[in-house]
Amino acid sequence: MSSRPFTIVIAAALEALIGLAAGAGGLYSLVSAVSGNAADVTSAIPLAVLGLGVGALLVYVARGLWQMRDWARTPVFVTQIFLGVVAYYMFTSGQYVLGAVMAAVAVAAAAAVLSPPTTAALFPHDPEG
Repeated sequence: MSSRPFTIVIAAALEALIGLAAGAGGLYSLVSAVSGNAADVTSAIPLAVLGLGVGALLVYVARGLWQMRDWARTPVFVTQIFLGVVAYYMFTSGQYVLGAVMAAVAVAAAAAVLSPPTTAALFPHDPEG
């Protein structure tokens, strides 16, 4: 297989970063629930499971993109759509810096995963390319 384009490196790294952030949020929720610091333990535990599960899934998708698997492109792009929605709500809640960082990551990762070098590397036998 050909060498990995820089755009795939960027997209995979950003996807992994998002996955690690989701996992860290899940871990924080779990630690809060176990230590008794959570406001509502009955919602903290499922939130922890969800955060850890989503984090693991996103890291798996990032690994798939790193290995240049064509199936990984769609989940990476869908992740950026969801991240863009979360960024919008960060802006509307007055958390402008966090919203701007999330929006920048979403735009950069989406642009990287949809770029022509990524498309050419993931789909080398496309007759229209």
